[in-house]
Amino acid sequence: MNPHQRFQNQVAVITGAADGIGKGIAERLGAEGASLALWDIRDKKLLDLQTQWEEKGWKVKAYKVDISDERAVEEGYRQVINDFGQLDMVANSAGIVGPTQIKITDYPTEEFDQIYRVNLRGSFLVSKYALKWMEGTRYGRILLIASIAGKEGNPNMVGYSATKAGVIGLVKALGKEYADKGITINGLAPAVIRTPMNEDTGPEQLAYMTSRIPMQRLGTVEEAASLAAWILSKEASFNTGFVFDLSGGRATY
Repeated sequence: MNPHQRFQNQVAVITGAADGIGKGIAERLGAEGASLALWDIRDKKLLDLQTQWEEKGWKVKAYKVDISDERAVEEGYRQVINDFGQLDMVANSAGIVGPTQIKITDYPTEEFDQIYRVNLRGSFLVSKYALKWMEGTRYGRILLIASIAGKEGNPNMVGYSATKAGVIGLVKALGKEYADKGITINGLAPAVIRTPMNEDTGPEQLAYMTSRIPMQRLGTVEEAASLAAWILSKEASFNTGFVFDLSGGRATY
């Protein structure tokens, strides 16, 4: 097998693909031969990416999908199957940070609900409807992006920390549920990665999170994409229900 074409003849759905980790994962998979179904609510950015990557000769199609909307997710997969004929991999990178530098007693409940809808409900829906298709072929790779905040908790970020902890629980439950069905479900728990999402994080909060990283730097999208690509590959055949750290030494368990 050509190591640079390890995803040839495979179809990947990547959510949150317009930028950040999602875009990085999509670009890595496309460079290694995957056909790409790009999901995001920012359809103009997706269409720009589609045009850019089609010029490279990649098979790619953009879909405007809100992962917190059950009908949209179900229909999104149906369109992918109609367009590509199969589904092999899903990387769920869509997520929001929500309020930072704010204690729980001042935390707006409606903001918590919105973070839940995207981060945890979205992960549930993306997994649920992917698995409905993957069950038929008895093969699949699902990667849910969690966070080191879900393992350790970041103070003054209760919504983000709690929902990412929920994603970790989802990974562990689904990994066991599908362990004997040829489908793996894993998670990735990054510390702070240099992405546009950091623009929504208060500078004091960002400084605190960076100070917790022994390497004393932010991670890169390329580092996240490299690990994600291996998790999504056929090589990672004996890994499921596991959350991989990408933390520059911050993770303690």
